[in-house]
Amino acid sequence: MPSRTRNSINRSMQHIGIFAKVQDPRCREVAGELVLWLQKRGFTPLLEERLAQYLECEDGLEGDRIPSLADLIVVLGGDGTLISVARLVGERGVPILGINLGSLGFLTEIPVSGLYGALESCLFGDCRISQRMMLNVTLFRSGQEVGSYQALNDAVINKGAPAKIITLDASVDGSFLATFKADGLIIASPTGSTGYSLSANGPIVDPTIDCLLITPICSHSLTNRPIVVSADTAITIILNSQIENVMLTLDGQVGVPLEFGDEIRVSRARYRTRLILSEDTDYFTVLRTKLKWGER
Repeated sequence: MPSRTRNSINRSMQHIGIFAKVQDPRCREVAGELVLWLQKRGFTPLLEERLAQYLECEDGLEGDRIPSLADLIVVLGGDGTLISVARLVGERGVPILGINLGSLGFLTEIPVSGLYGALESCLFGDCRISQRMMLNVTLFRSGQEVGSYQALNDAVINKGAPAKIITLDASVDGSFLATFKADGLIIASPTGSTGYSLSANGPIVDPTIDCLLITPICSHSLTNRPIVVSADTAITIILNSQIENVMLTLDGQVGVPLEFGDEIRVSRARYRTRLILSEDTDYFTVLRTKLKWGER
């Protein structure tokens, strides 16, 4: 499936989901203006319930209900807000328009000044869509599945106790890769390559390339290095340390406590997140600008 396509969104589109970083007054202000803009043009805004309370609007909805009702979702905030919405959307395939009112904005690349132009392109014309690979993460304990999760950016195994090294045995499609003695291990998607993995010296990967990144966090061995493997493989990690407070974290937002012997399997999800792209920029412009390449 191509990762970047042009998409003429159905003109019968009516219901527009709205999520925002509700603790940010600017996001709430823009959300209120957006609601009025949509209603004036005959569209039905669907507000996440916390946002609806701030705006004193009736009929707010639980966040996980909106993707099944919306034709398009607008996210006002930063990358963290968009990532949380991507997990809610899951396999429903609702396109997401991310508006950057945060800091970095690798995913929410459209500035607030471009909100209505981008929205008009989606509702009345066509737009560019990037189809981003998602991760499926399954946790097994004593051979039994105890949890299944999805992530857009990464699955991270790390420790809470200071000055402790954890031991993680990693395999790729059943072939033993390495035993990592480190602060932790990151399994990232191409989208997540500019997240936690990048801060741990992982490579930057074009999000149109399907692959999985394995990045150790502060490895005890200088020879351990990040590795990129095919998205067609499945990565298995076994916790081989009897240390308290080891966690599996999805996208830096969902935490699951781990126990000695737990097995984590990470693979490509069967569905993708559909992100609406800016018409005025591209991925490499975003990289160059956000990472300040070429500046002294």
